[in-house]
This record gives sequence, C-alpha cells and structure tokens, in this order.
Amino acid sequence: MSQAAVPRRRGAAIALTVLALMLAVGAYALVGLGKTGKLPVNLALYGSLFVAGFAGAYLLIRRIAPGADPALFPIAGVLAGLGFATIFRLDGDLASEQFAWLAIGLAAFAITLLVVRDHRQLDAFTYTIGLIGLALLLLPIVPGLGREINGARLWIRLGPLQFQPSELGKVFIVVFLASYLNRKKELLEVATTKVGPVHLPQAKHLGPLFLAWGVSLAVLFLEKDLGASLLYFAIFVVMLWVATARGAYLTLGVILFAAGAILAYSTFGHVQTRVDVWLHALDPKVVNDEGYQLAQGEFAMASGGVAGTGYGLGQPRLIPAASTDFIFAAIGEELGLLGTTALLLLCLALVARGFKIALKQTDGFGKLLATGLSTILGLQVFIIVGGVTRLIPLTGITLPFVSYGGSSLLANFVILALLVRISAGPAPSRKQTG
Repeated sequence: MSQAAVPRRRGAAIALTVLALMLAVGAYALVGLGKTGKLPVNLALYGSLFVAGFAGAYLLIRRIAPGADPALFPIAGVLAGLGFATIFRLDGDLASEQFAWLAIGLAAFAITLLVVRDHRQLDAFTYTIGLIGLALLLLPIVPGLGREINGARLWIRLGPLQFQPSELGKVFIVVFLASYLNRKKELLEVATTKVGPVHLPQAKHLGPLFLAWGVSLAVLFLEKDLGASLLYFAIFVVMLWVATARGAYLTLGVILFAAGAILAYSTFGHVQTRVDVWLHALDPKVVNDEGYQLAQGEFAMASGGVAGTGYGLGQPRLIPAASTDFIFAAIGEELGLLGTTALLLLCLALVARGFKIALKQTDGFGKLLATGLSTILGLQVFIIVGGVTRLIPLTGITLPFVSYGGSSLLANFVILALLVRISAGPAPSRKQTG
C-alpha cells in the first residue's frame, strides 16, 4: 500500500468508528426509552465504556496496523452494539454478562494484534496449531469434563468457568488448513483418476478430505451438534476448492455431506425431530411441542412487519432462547424487515471485506487464511438465519458478534484481529512506531 493511501484509510477509519459508536450507544438508549420511557440509568457508564473500548481499538489499529481495512472493526462494532442492546432488551442480567464478554473480546482482539505481528509467522506451526484445534474441537467428549446442554455436548466446565472450546478450535483449524493446503495444493490440483465424468487426484491425496469428513461426523455423533458439523466440513471444502480451483472437490464434498446427513438422520432421534419441526413447524400437533420455539420466532417476525414494533415495544421474550439462537427473530419483531435487512447487509459487508482482503494477498497462506476466516463468519450467518427463517433445519449456531455467548464473542474478535492483521500486512517496527 502506498504511503498516500494510509492517511485516507485513517480518515475513513475515524469516521466509521465514530458512526459505529453512535449506532451502538444509540441502540442501547432506544431500548431504554422503549421499555420505560426514560434513558437507561447506566447509559453514561456503558456509553463511556463503549467509547473507551472503541477508541482504544482504533488507536491500537492505527499504531500497529496502520494499513488495515478501515471498515472491519466499525462493522463488527455496530453488530456487537446492536446485539448488546437487544440482549439488554431481553434480559438485563445477561446484558451485564455480555458486556463483560465484550470487554474480554476486545482484550483478545488487542492481544492477537500484538502477538501476531505478521500473519505469515503462523505458517511455521502447521501441525502444532492443527493438533491444538483438534483437541479443542473434541475436548467436550472427555468424560467428566464435557457437559451436555440442550441435547448437544459442546461445553466443558473448569471450576466455575463454563465455555465452548470448539469456538476457538475452529480458528485454529482454519489456520492449520490454510498452512497445510498452501503446501500441498500442487499435489491436490493434479487429477489422474477418472470416476464417471469427474476427474480426481490420486486416492492418497484425498485423505485430508475424508479426514475432515470423519472429524465432522465425530462432532455430529459424539457431540450431537449438526450445526457445528456442517460448519467445519463446509469450511474445509471451501478452502480446498479455493486452494486447488477444482470443482470436483465441491462435488465430492456435497456427496460426502449428503451421505453424512442421511446417516445422521437414520441414527439420531434428535436429528429426525429437527427435520420434522423444520417441515411442520406450524402444524397444530407440532407448534405446541417441539416446534414451539421455531413457531414463536416466525410469529415474532410476522408481527414486526416492515418497520417493526419499535425497541422495547414487542414481545420477544415469548421466544425461548431469544438471546442466543433466536436473536435474529427478536430483532425482526422490534426492528422489522428493515432492521433485519440492515443487519444482514452489515454481515454481508463484513464477509465481503474479508474476501476482498483474501483476493489482495500475494502469499498463498494469507489468501487461504483470510478466505477461511471469512467463510466461518459467512457460514454462521447462513446457518442460524436459515434455521430461524426455516430455509434449512434449525441448528444451534450463534449469530456472529450479535448473539449472547462469551465463547463465540471471544472467537469472533480473534477472527476479526487476524483479518485486520492480514489486511494491514506486517506490523511496523518499533522504530517506525516510536
């Protein structure tokens, strides 16, 4: 990047950060006005903490990542602020916890930027990072350590602390895949075997694809999490396709996923229930039983209409788990079609900036890493919004930066920091920043 472009990016970053701050604090103020007719009593406290967090992140980016994409952090800030306001609307106690996790997430963002001075340094720890990611992914199945909540075994408890290690595990897995595929892409590009109309590489080079399929099935069978299984396998197939530019991998990936889905449907009762609810959520026999949550979400979005009922004026608390799995429906009721469209456009903009960063990279590792990280965010949005709107069966994936959940928020801020680092390039030397 030219030196002349840096000041322009700084100006854009300042303007967008200020706008993000105004939207985040403004949403919180509107919730208070809608609920009680008065501004929240702790508006000054939360507002000042938002200012400190956003300003601190901006100054850190300006100092050690001056060439970073100016829109990444402001977009994530608006999403986080909107999510916090909605969670406050639903449950004040959860909002306090979410704000604490926001602070922890911002700290993780800063630490990641400070530690990863050049994204290419991660390329030297391929298998170490891969083993850490795999361990985090499968940690909940360890007897005595894992906890099953709502039918899925995704949580572990260490003393008073309970979290989902798979949220950070997916970041490590993407770093590993970016490094591994960058080194092996030449071998994976060579197609010497013909299966019908499809040309495939030698069987020994297809091992990683089947390994990823096996890990996704392990997550599905052992942790009973359809959404996470779909997410991990889809990330790998997309990254493999980007690395090799071979459509055969997409075809084979779809076939393997369909086989896994059929196997899961025929094996697990809870998967059959999810599919049945998806198909018949408004059936009188289902709506007051397993389909109650999904039906309430649809009723909420329908009552919101185009413009919504207004913050604090709807009944989103009638939706079970509204602050986590169904926060999109809660926003749809009170901000309407216009609000959910704006939310989706923000998510789209964040993912699009990530892919744009990937296209600009000259090194294969950076290109694949930015692609994988952006794919995580995009797939999460698709899976949870698709489930809430009944486009696909519902799964328990969080909406990035918006849903309540400390593990997810922490992982998303780490992803954001890595995208900022990739877009900025290596950090300036201490002499340059001094």
